[in-house]
Amino acid sequence: MAQNTNPSTEYNNCHSEVISAEHVSFSYQHKTVIDDISFSVKERDFVGLIGTNGAGKTTLLRMLVGLSKPSSGVIKLFGEPIERFKDWDRIGYVPQKNALNPQFPATVREVVQSGLYGRKMLFKRLTKKSHAMTSDALEAMGIQELADKRIGELSGGQQQRVFLARALINSPSLLILDEPTVGIDAETQQSFFHMIKHMHQHHHMTFLMVSHDMDMIRGYLGQEPAASAGKLKFYIKHSHETQDCVESNLAHSLKGLREKLDREREVSELGYSYS
Repeated sequence: MAQNTNPSTEYNNCHSEVISAEHVSFSYQHKTVIDDISFSVKERDFVGLIGTNGAGKTTLLRMLVGLSKPSSGVIKLFGEPIERFKDWDRIGYVPQKNALNPQFPATVREVVQSGLYGRKMLFKRLTKKSHAMTSDALEAMGIQELADKRIGELSGGQQQRVFLARALINSPSLLILDEPTVGIDAETQQSFFHMIKHMHQHHHMTFLMVSHDMDMIRGYLGQEPAASAGKLKFYIKHSHETQDCVESNLAHSLKGLREKLDREREVSELGYSYS
């Protein structure tokens, strides 16, 4: 939870902290981007992060995944100071789509498979299980037919689905999303929102997402921000009890959900209701 809040004791004791930031600042070329913010995110939180351009949203996410270092302050992930944190496979990260080099010489399948291995397992050989998990992730995001294409050949929306599949393939405990639906068509956006709501409600996952889609943020997380820190506003929904899926594998569960949504859409297009 961010600063300037007064959460209940029940909430404080409910789950442990996944992210903790204490008096964090970041400066670039003598310009202060983030100035002395403190906040925390607990297990099973879904946090929507809103702020004006230049408020430091992307900078904050980059610090949380170890790509940038704070000028001052302390960041902890799962209770461990970030400089000592090693379990990066517990975190899925989808950067803004313009972070991709379009000349990157990798296929869709290779990009998705790279999400299976943390920094300490980058060169491990793929197993039969790894290939199955890759297929599930590709199908979950509806990109199995693009598997052998180069990532640079895809549209912006297709690329985002690839990076979503990569982030989800390892069933992360924490999913960090930076404008994940930019450049994605409305139908795919709706499917994506169904998926992340499903993950939050049915899987033991925590979310931190930057988005300009205020309808989605307010529709799921509430009309008013639960907290603020500097120029950033935090919309927070906490899922207290896990409604476990019958299928515990996340990618496989999402594949089933996508198939259900596809059937609902087909029936809707025929003018019938689906139950």
